[in-house]
This record gives sequence, C-alpha cells and structure tokens, in this order.
Amino acid sequence: MNKTLPKADYVDIMIFAEGTYPYIRGGVSSWIHQIITNLQQFTFGICFIGSRPSDYGEVRYELPKNIIHVEVHYMFDDERKVPPAKVRNSPEAIEKVRALHDWFKDPSGSFPDALRNLDFYRKEATKNFFMHSENAWEYLNDAYLEHCPDLPFIDYFWALRNMHSPIWLLADIAADLPECGILHSPSTGYAGFLAALVSHNRGTPYYLTEHGIYTRERKIDLLGADWITYRKPGLLKQPDEFNYIKQMWINFFSRLGEFAYHRADRIFSLFPGAMRIQESFGADPAKLEVIPNGVDVDGLGKTLERRGEGVPKVITLIGRVVTIKDIKTFIRAMRIVADAMPEAEAWIVGPLDEDKDYADECFKMVESLKLKESVKFLGFRNIMDILPKTGLQTLTSISEGMPLVILEGFAAGVPCVATDVGSCRDLIEGALDDEDIAIGPAGAITSIANPAQLAAEYLRFLQDETLWKSAQHAALTRVNKYYRQEMFLQRYTDYYDKVLDHGRHRV
Repeated sequence: MNKTLPKADYVDIMIFAEGTYPYIRGGVSSWIHQIITNLQQFTFGICFIGSRPSDYGEVRYELPKNIIHVEVHYMFDDERKVPPAKVRNSPEAIEKVRALHDWFKDPSGSFPDALRNLDFYRKEATKNFFMHSENAWEYLNDAYLEHCPDLPFIDYFWALRNMHSPIWLLADIAADLPECGILHSPSTGYAGFLAALVSHNRGTPYYLTEHGIYTRERKIDLLGADWITYRKPGLLKQPDEFNYIKQMWINFFSRLGEFAYHRADRIFSLFPGAMRIQESFGADPAKLEVIPNGVDVDGLGKTLERRGEGVPKVITLIGRVVTIKDIKTFIRAMRIVADAMPEAEAWIVGPLDEDKDYADECFKMVESLKLKESVKFLGFRNIMDILPKTGLQTLTSISEGMPLVILEGFAAGVPCVATDVGSCRDLIEGALDDEDIAIGPAGAITSIANPAQLAAEYLRFLQDETLWKSAQHAALTRVNKYYRQEMFLQRYTDYYDKVLDHGRHRV
C-alpha cells in the first residue's frame, strides 16, 4: 500500500503519533511535520499507532530526509489475531494481570512496579494467557461478580478484553523500539502511555506536548457514547447508580494520562487554559509550561500583496469535513447570511474523504437549504491561494486545541470568527499578557452550534469595513508579536539540545 518506510537503530527524537502523522493531514500532523521539517539538525523517528489498517489510506506527507525511522502499528488489527492455544496456569502471572487491572480501575492505586518488567508481560503474563488461561477466566468471573453482577456478563467480558489487549501490543512496541535520545508525544492516551512506558523501562527523557486534553475528550466521548447502552429498568435502579462499564473506560483513559504526566520530564501545552486543565488532571505544576504554536509569518504575509481593495465577501473554513468540525452548523449559518447578503460565499477547504458519510450529509444539506451557489466544497487547496481571496476565516468546531489555521489566517491579514473551544478565544481576544489583550479582538467568538450567532458575526464584519480593518490590524499585530514560527521552534530546539548535548539519562 505504501512505499517502504525507513528503519534505523537510533534516532535523536522519537515522536509517537496516535492516529495522526503521516496518514492524516492537518492539526497535530501539521505540527509534527512543521517541527521535523524545520529542525534538520536532528534525526527523527515516527512511531504511528492506529486503530485498524482500513481506517487509514496512503501516507499523506512527503517525509523529510531527517525522518530516518518509521514504524506503523494497529491496535485492533483483526489480521494479527492468532488461534487460541492451550495455556498453563500461573498464579504469579495472574497476580501481575490483577495488579495492572486494579491500577487501571482504581484512581487511588499506586503505579505497579510490574510495568518496569516488560519481559514478564511478553513471556509469562502474556496476552494469550490473559485471553485463554483458566486463571484469567476465574479472575474475570470473580471481578464481574464483585463489581457489576447486574450488568450483562458479555458486556463486561468484551469491555475488559478490548481495554487490556492493546497494552500487550504497546509492551511489544516498547521492547523493540530503536534507541532514542528523546521521546516526544503530542498527546497522552495510547501514544503518551507508550512513550511513558519506554521512558519507565529505559530511563529515556520524555517530553509531552498536549494539543488537546486527551483525557477530557475521551471522557466527553464516553459519557455520550451510544455503544455502551445497558441500563437497569428504572424501578430497579438506585439514585446513585452509574454505568459501571463507562466508568471503567473513563478510569482507564485517566490512568493512561496520569502515567504520562507522572513520567514526563516536561509537559507542554499550547495555551494557558490547557495548562490549568492539565494540573486538574494530575500533572505536576512544576513540570508545566506553555509553548504556543507558531507559523511562517513572513511567508504568509506575502499574500497581503495579492489582496484586492475592500473586504471579499468570502467566509472560509479550512479544515477536515468531519463531525468534530461541525460543518453543518456553518452551512446553517450560511443560509441566514445568504438571505441578508446574497453575494456572500462560503468556501470549505479541506479533505472530503475522512468521513464520507458525514461529507455526503453535508452535501445534501447544502442542496436542501438551496445553497449550491453559495457554499463551495473546494477540497484540499494551497492556503496561499485561498487566503488573499478570503474576507473572514471561521472555525465552527466543537473541540480544538490551538488551531494553526487561525494563526495562518492572521499572518495573511484575515480576521476570524470561531466557536469558544480550545485556545480560539485566547488567539482572537488575546490572553498571553496584558499587552496581548490590549491589542484588541482579531475577530469574534461565538458559542458552539449556534448558527444565528455565527451569521450575525459574519455579517457584522463583512458589512463594516472599518470594523474589519481594526480586526485585521489586531490579527497582524498579535501574530507578529507572539506567534512567529521561529519563536516556538527555538524553544523546542533548546529543550532538545539540553538533553542531546549533555546526554542526560535518567534511571
């Protein structure tokens, strides 16, 4: 499917990418590519962790020459399944499995020492042992009867299996990973757990940069999940009862995050609000630091020369056509805008093939709202060609970290109207210091899933050139002062050099 991927025995920096680079464009992937491309003095490796091969296509990036190692792993790959084999009982092995499960389940538990001994999980307390031994079956039955006997056993059985089975794969990856000078993950979750596991066993320095707060996002997903649907009949349910399996999953991802926080040498966030959330989820405040993203301000600034007179009546959303970007709310807002300003256009710039069902629903919504002349799906385009023709940029997402596209728009002189998620408010209104706030708004913030509010802000800027020029001035001033690419690259360079120059190695 893909061309042969490079392999090496040593890399300066190993980046752990969960479901992102190099198979998915935008967001975290853009950040990874930006760092690697611009820091040619270091060699990099990519350890990609995905769900199943069918969820990803071809490599979407031309890999820079300083990426000298790439390995790809799928946690739920049916092709990796092996037939069950007879497994001997082992009291020691089941105790190790029990310790691991108790740690994932109980937020007050201590980190199990067994995690330092990967060989034991690979040779004794193996995945095959967990899946097929009589010891494991008895343990699973006992745990079910103790904690949730009123739930269907089959639900508990598969939840426990699906929760634990990736851990054995991660242990294999950790044991076989090449030697690395630094481990760096852009999230907690499975990627952060894997990086922490390697650091825990080898003493390799580990940096964590969270683009979104993975633990909180998974908690939101799980609380709203419709694949964990069992409920007791109302008359039998106690007032304080909850779905035990959902809580198992929430605790599981909380523990993954806590282990990453515990093991990381430094924990970076992209904006101050995220740093406060990290602390609330158990991160040591002494390890926390904000390193904002940066963009090529000078390169993007050249597009200003190609901008015409007046404010283009074009509202551009640069992003993937997927549920989390809430493209449908943007389309609904455009129905209101088109009624008041028929000449206005909406350009949706981004891949259309990541969630084809959702994209098809968006296409049908455009047709049903009679917006085919107003709303254009442009697919993947060079933003250098798009931004000079854009009057406003927008993000209608329901979740974000620190969107690079807002900063790219600012550098090209494009104000932004965005929902109040991630760092969008910080970027648009200023938050880094008093001088940042004094610059003024570079657009506007709206609530989530509010097409009327979005439309009102779009029209306010497109109809008032003086207001638009004030927002453009704020955008250009803010991005030049705080978000230049060379500033954030230098800070990571300093941290990489600190380890690689002095050869610090922790036990």
